[in-house]
Amino acid sequence: LYDPRFEHDACGIGAVANIDGRADHAILEHGKQIILNLHHRGAAGADDVTGDGAGILFQLPDAFLRDEAGRLGVELPPPGQYAAGMVFSPKVREIQDAGRRILEESVAHYGMKVLGWRPVPVHSACLGPIAATAEPVILQVFVEGSPSAPEAFERRLFLARRRAGRTVRARYGPDGEDFYIPSLSSRTINYKGMFMAWQLFEYVPDPNGDSRNCAIKQVASGRFGVTINYLAHARELQIKMAQGAKPGEGGQLPGRKVTEEIARLRHSTPGVSLISPPPHHDIYSIEDLAQLIYDLKAAHPGVKVSVKLVSEIGVGTVAAGVAKGNADEVLISGHDGGTGASPLSSIKHAGCPWELGLAETQQVLINNGLRDRIRVQVDGQLKTGRDVVIGALLGADQFGFGTAALVCMGCTLLRKCHEGACTYGIATQDPELRRRFAGKPEYIVRYMFFVAEEVRRWMARLGFRTFDEMIGRVDRVNVQKGIAHYKAQGLDFSRVFHMPDVDDPSRRRVSRSQVDKHADHPDRAILEKVRSAIQDKKPVKLDQPIRNIHRAVGATLSYEVARRYGSPGLPDGTIELTFCGSAGQSFGAFLAAGVTLRLIGESNDYLGKGLSGGRIIVQKPPEATYIAHRNIIVGNTVLYGATRGELFVNGMAGERFAVRNSGVTAVVEGVGDHGCEYMTGGCVVVLGETGCNFAAGMSGGIAYVLAEMQLFDTLCNLDMVDLETVWQEADKGRLRKLIEKHLHWTGSERAEWILQRWESLVGRFVKVIPIDYRQALEKMRQEEHRDTEMTPATEEVFHG
Repeated sequence: LYDPRFEHDACGIGAVANIDGRADHAILEHGKQIILNLHHRGAAGADDVTGDGAGILFQLPDAFLRDEAGRLGVELPPPGQYAAGMVFSPKVREIQDAGRRILEESVAHYGMKVLGWRPVPVHSACLGPIAATAEPVILQVFVEGSPSAPEAFERRLFLARRRAGRTVRARYGPDGEDFYIPSLSSRTINYKGMFMAWQLFEYVPDPNGDSRNCAIKQVASGRFGVTINYLAHARELQIKMAQGAKPGEGGQLPGRKVTEEIARLRHSTPGVSLISPPPHHDIYSIEDLAQLIYDLKAAHPGVKVSVKLVSEIGVGTVAAGVAKGNADEVLISGHDGGTGASPLSSIKHAGCPWELGLAETQQVLINNGLRDRIRVQVDGQLKTGRDVVIGALLGADQFGFGTAALVCMGCTLLRKCHEGACTYGIATQDPELRRRFAGKPEYIVRYMFFVAEEVRRWMARLGFRTFDEMIGRVDRVNVQKGIAHYKAQGLDFSRVFHMPDVDDPSRRRVSRSQVDKHADHPDRAILEKVRSAIQDKKPVKLDQPIRNIHRAVGATLSYEVARRYGSPGLPDGTIELTFCGSAGQSFGAFLAAGVTLRLIGESNDYLGKGLSGGRIIVQKPPEATYIAHRNIIVGNTVLYGATRGELFVNGMAGERFAVRNSGVTAVVEGVGDHGCEYMTGGCVVVLGETGCNFAAGMSGGIAYVLAEMQLFDTLCNLDMVDLETVWQEADKGRLRKLIEKHLHWTGSERAEWILQRWESLVGRFVKVIPIDYRQALEKMRQEEHRDTEMTPATEEVFHG
């Protein structure tokens, strides 16, 4: 376990390796615990959150690195024939670029080749202020070596690493000291930094290659936290149309459950209730569902999209529409499953068994020639291998386990998930209760092995060699003849067990991929023109026409930004695109920070859906003669689920403007019915007419509405909001600034008219503020005031 030749690999404490020489995650977990246990051995700064250094060196995680490199378009050679290194680079762009170039030259000098670079995602918020000032840009470099002995490869890597460091320091003097290569090896990798022990595993989570990033991410009706960064880091996106335990119902998260962590993840305010509407407000037909599928695939090229449906009569027809809408998977959810937080009446009386919905879905898809191009998944209290086999015979390709997996992790079905007081630390945000959680991933892995073994035994009894052979063979299912109960007499299962005729057995299961409808997406051409802006943050401006066949413009561009820079995106104004014409649906969907889209013309529905930091400007064409604030130039459901950014509309919007807005600042010159519905954050300014039911379900954010006729109170839903005049100087200043910005970006005649008559019109603005939101803000102000008052009071006691 010890070899003096490796003494130079690391200093300090070394962790023990597996004696069999195989990779074992448990060893890394023990090493992690050792570091945490030795917290007292490390020095801490005066701020008590800056350490003198902690790190961990471990075996190169090949599968993880291969997957991440593949996302960057880099194909890694077999293990042992490539190396990975950690590079600390200063934030000065000149030295950063020079350091990369010098390392590439040093690697080439020793007969090797740099394959690519990967920015390492980090969580900087956990750092102390002292460490944060010295935080470098952290990169990973992939190096290909010529065929040679492992020792010779390691030696050349070591020499290249030292040569590059010396060259940078010699060329840039003290400024070059910040360019540092902690490790470059084909065997190991070293994660370290100026950390306290506990910060190491928060700053770079799971450095062993395990990923806490959920492969399947849901897009539900509330759209909470559905940002471009969220979408860009998924392998599959699931549109949740309904839930098996409570079909047709939305949801509500009480304010007491909205902790700071939940509020951060959902882009809302702590203590303010959150409402998920029953429907998706951008899905009122199969065509709308197809549009959302298109949007998600534009926001993450290559991602798989699934649609979750509830088992019910007619679900087969909907599943056929899902397949025609270009989804890759349809999920049939049975009534038996579901969260313990669902209403008891729904759990007991709503929904249908998954067997009925699955049988109907399989038959309809086969009869319409759609089954071979879409996966079918089923869930709803699946527990055993026998359940899996019956599901496969009825037509399912994949199977979901929920309750059974929770039981493996310690759940005892107390049915109080909605109380947030789970005794076993699963369904709770209480830190004390969460410490009781004793579940481990290995428990679920072991359970799944047992399920798989039972499936294998059933397959052997039925005579199937492969799982694919079994899918859709409903002729091998029958009803027990020995049931004598009177309720079972006369039941006819012939329709459930009907097996449509097919000329090829592969037509009973998924055997081909959906058609790629994004090959001609306009963002593909735009990306080639703005590549320098994304890579080097150099400002770029482009002008081009647009037609209403161009949908989800800006989504793929934003994906590229998010993959490289995450949520922060690019600096403001880095990419500015101007379009002339009529934009199709979802213009600017999920637009990333640093990207500005200007549309001179009009837009269809769903503009700014999921806006994630970008800026959208819609202007009336200069040759147009109509009055902007009396004509609709953007369609319905604008800013649905938007979280950050700005929108300025030189005209009216349709219905449901800013529905579920979580943080966007928007100025519009009129809205239709249901404006600011379910809004939880941000600020909306309306400079003209509004429709009825304004602010229905609005629990956060603020709206300012110009009520020239003084009748706005008859159009506003007052269940959850208060109305007041704009009399405070802070409100006046904020409102005027937003109108001035609107004038600056759009040249709005309406904004100019209002500013010229500011003193007489400011009194006609109505401020709409949710009642719970006002109370939450007041509570936060009191806590801040209490914290600031504490020190003077203490000083008065001791020095008075």
